[in-house]
Amino acid sequence: MKTLYLDTFSGISGDMVLGLLVDLGVPLEAIEAELAKLPVPGYRLGAARQSRRGIAGTQVTVAVEEQHHHRTWSDIDAMLATSSLKTGPREVARRIFKRIGVAEAAVHGVPLEAVHFHEVGAVDSIVDIVGAAVGLDLLGAGRIVCAPLPLSSGTVSCAHGVFPLPAPATLEILRGLPVVDGHSDQELVTPTGAAIAAEIAEFAPFPDLILERVGYGVGSRDLPDRPNLLRGILGRAAASAGLERDTVTLLETHLDDSTPEVLGYLMERLLSEGALDVAFSPLQMKKNRPGVRLTAVAKMEDTDRLARLILRQSSAIGIRTSTCQRLKLRREAATVQTEFGQVQVKLLFEGTNLLRIAPEYESCRALASASRRPLPEIYRIVEQAADKKRLEHEGKSR
Repeated sequence: MKTLYLDTFSGISGDMVLGLLVDLGVPLEAIEAELAKLPVPGYRLGAARQSRRGIAGTQVTVAVEEQHHHRTWSDIDAMLATSSLKTGPREVARRIFKRIGVAEAAVHGVPLEAVHFHEVGAVDSIVDIVGAAVGLDLLGAGRIVCAPLPLSSGTVSCAHGVFPLPAPATLEILRGLPVVDGHSDQELVTPTGAAIAAEIAEFAPFPDLILERVGYGVGSRDLPDRPNLLRGILGRAAASAGLERDTVTLLETHLDDSTPEVLGYLMERLLSEGALDVAFSPLQMKKNRPGVRLTAVAKMEDTDRLARLILRQSSAIGIRTSTCQRLKLRREAATVQTEFGQVQVKLLFEGTNLLRIAPEYESCRALASASRRPLPEIYRIVEQAADKKRLEHEGKSR
């Protein structure tokens, strides 16, 4: 699988993403052809080789004739929704704009539909966001990984006046995502750049790759302490081919004063609130007390919410968290037909190869209850039906 790693050592902005994509080989003309499908006149795209502190890359500029550029989120979303853009890039662009809109609504205390974009509503920002969505589709990377984003201190001037850095909208956009101190008083991460990264990439360590290409998107400024570049590293997965990968948070705490009833209820709540997995394991704790280790697996954006739930619903007074990667099989939901009715199953794939079909316990239990048959018998019947489905799938894939 083709993988793109975004090395954000000098931040990220919409124009830097566009420059990077062109530097990696995406034809600017192909991006322009898709952008021409939008009812946004009065601009001209250009690309040129530039260097920052001795490193060369591509800078994409948008020359704009338009002066008045206040648009609402609803205006932009409707424009994209009714456009003839390809479905994939169109929906990515809509997600990016919505993420910015939700952040602006939170900052200004207004409904999403009432959000007026100023800088982000300008033609050049529309071109940056939609162009990035189009360019990423043309690049064809099946996986995009991003480094933690470097945040700055100081102030920045915008349509509303002088704002602190990081810009309030940038912070809202990056809720639940990893950031680091950028050690800079210049704006390194713009709201547009933050939203693009948040919507198109997973935040994880550098992936195992067979390196193929390196590109640089050149920013509009010459920073005093670093080259103003967005580096992109493109390659093929070197290992674990066919497996999916994501990044999760492990939440862990040790408990020696909780009852089984409380722990059982806590597990139910965690799973119902979005935990990916929850487990208890026995411990021998201080003062010779038998205890329990609680381990929960969570999506990164759910970490704080689930940690707060554990602290409120148990006797825990602290939660340890760590971030790790998961390698996993791709799964699809399906049903198989048995003599007693339909049963839900999971199809488990390694790449396009169907490895196995796993019956869903709750569905099997419901069928066992309805048919008054033993659960083990239902499992055997479902597994036989699943095996037929697997053979049908293998026949179609040949």
